[in-house]
Amino acid sequence: MTDLKMTVAERTEFLRGSHVAVIAVERADNKPPLSVPIWYRLDEAGDLEIWTELGSMKERFIREAGRFSLTVHHDIWPYQFVSVGGPASIREGITREGVIPIVERYVSADEMDAYLDANYTEDAVLITMRPKVWNSVDYNKE
Repeated sequence: MTDLKMTVAERTEFLRGSHVAVIAVERADNKPPLSVPIWYRLDEAGDLEIWTELGSMKERFIREAGRFSLTVHHDIWPYQFVSVGGPASIREGITREGVIPIVERYVSADEMDAYLDANYTEDAVLITMRPKVWNSVDYNKE
């Protein structure tokens, strides 16, 4: 049987691609986990960053749980996915410039100012996850 797992280098390269991720975080109220699409980036240290607003459901549930999971996939054959989970830290008071490393992965330079004018607020927080659990599949290896 072929090992379909990605190597560290392969999953790093995959995560650096421009994919939309889905995060999942448990809730303390016995409801199903929150699971939503989100933009992200893999920083130079290998940590994952997401941007949201102070008081959002994402921020509140991640703060309460202290961790979250993130999955990125390529949904056209040959399928690929990377799923990670780990502890989270939250930084408040993020400037407009502080969210650009995430936004520039998804928005062109020509559209950057208009996008930030419409979406950035002073309540911005960056949530960083240090991956501890990794799962991956690359059907190109079959």
